[in-house]
Amino acid sequence: MRKSPFRNCRNHRFAQALWCFSVRCWLLPVLFFSIGVPAHAYTGKVVDASNSRPIAQAIVTLGDRVVRTDADGRFDITGPGDEIGFRAYGYLRTWVPVTRFQGGPRDIALTPFRPKGLYLSFYGVENRMLREGALAVIRNRGMNAVVIDVKGDRGMISYKSSVALAAQVGAQRTTTIRDPEQLLDRLHRENLYVIARIVVFKDDRLAAARPDLAIKRIGGAPYKDLEGLGWVDPFNKEVWDYNAAIAVEAARLGFDEIQFDYVRFPDADGLAFSLANTMANRLRAISGFLGEARKQLVPYNVFLAADIFGYVMWNRDDTHIGLRLEEISQVVDYISPMLYPSCFRHGIPGQPSPVAHPYEIVLRSLQNGAERAGVAAIRFRPWLQAFRDYAFDNRRYGEAEIAAQIRAAETFGSDGWMLWNPRNVYFGGDADPASAKLTTPSRAC
Repeated sequence: MRKSPFRNCRNHRFAQALWCFSVRCWLLPVLFFSIGVPAHAYTGKVVDASNSRPIAQAIVTLGDRVVRTDADGRFDITGPGDEIGFRAYGYLRTWVPVTRFQGGPRDIALTPFRPKGLYLSFYGVENRMLREGALAVIRNRGMNAVVIDVKGDRGMISYKSSVALAAQVGAQRTTTIRDPEQLLDRLHRENLYVIARIVVFKDDRLAAARPDLAIKRIGGAPYKDLEGLGWVDPFNKEVWDYNAAIAVEAARLGFDEIQFDYVRFPDADGLAFSLANTMANRLRAISGFLGEARKQLVPYNVFLAADIFGYVMWNRDDTHIGLRLEEISQVVDYISPMLYPSCFRHGIPGQPSPVAHPYEIVLRSLQNGAERAGVAAIRFRPWLQAFRDYAFDNRRYGEAEIAAQIRAAETFGSDGWMLWNPRNVYFGGDADPASAKLTTPSRAC
């Protein structure tokens, strides 16, 4: 029997009572937690469903716990919860009830998968002609993924959101997805991988409604980009929390991947922020936000991606916008460089005419970035150009140019690819003039 630390106290009865009270104070909550929320240990092995080979570094989640599989695909995870989530680069995610492990270790098979998709804008997903036309392209060309705007370029959220700040700042004035769960159910029944695009720091609604969060020019005037849209301060934690909450809501709805776009500083001079605008601070801000969002998304077993400028694959600094491969690769699953030849206005080493050489631009950019940062090919999924050139000779980017880019991505071994056309019209020329008001401008790249 354990001796009371108050055994030699003069007032033994008082000491005894105090001892009992102290034990109850720390022991009862522990017992309650142990009984009310039991934590169990689970072990197993993650394998490739096509060949039964072990998958190293697969991600295993249970509640807010995360572990990685070892070189033999084995894992051990402990915690409370009803389901264990499994995902790995180049595979579809899955969940397994913890009851499956009652008989001991289990093998968990993941299905190989490379997304091959296209983009549907904030307004495009609402417009029947554009939406069904894009989905027909996916079906007819053997594609399997679609990227949908959840929070678009102007800061509007496409469906009714439960995030309180969204309504407060006017981000719900226009919604284009009446029933997101119904839409996701339809797309999943068609065996499509569905990606939620969330535009982060380019947010005209939030900047206008909350000037305290907005980026300003050094003289104090509100900053507006070339489209006349406001941005919010990437250093501000309230901005982080708002976008992370939108991502969590999208994950709960059932999107397979969260893709952050404009997760960077503006590429402009003369701006004022809440912290000094140094490269070190910028890098910490962007990786800090992505790390916080990743942490909040753990319980949902959802993939996380970030869009980056094409030149980030070449530049060794942060391109003055807070993006560098070495930091980004540590906090996301997939890196999505925008490898549009039209955006490489200065060319690349040995190739001064980008739009005439789409294959070389895509392949060499991917190779250079992966080699320099030591990141595996499967961690990249590029955006490819499916729109008319606007920077060089105004050439149409049709079947041949798109095919060349796809061939480059597949030669490299990326985790699939995505086609970008701001008008949401693919392989079919220009959009119907009647739908012009439903389109969005080309993103900066």
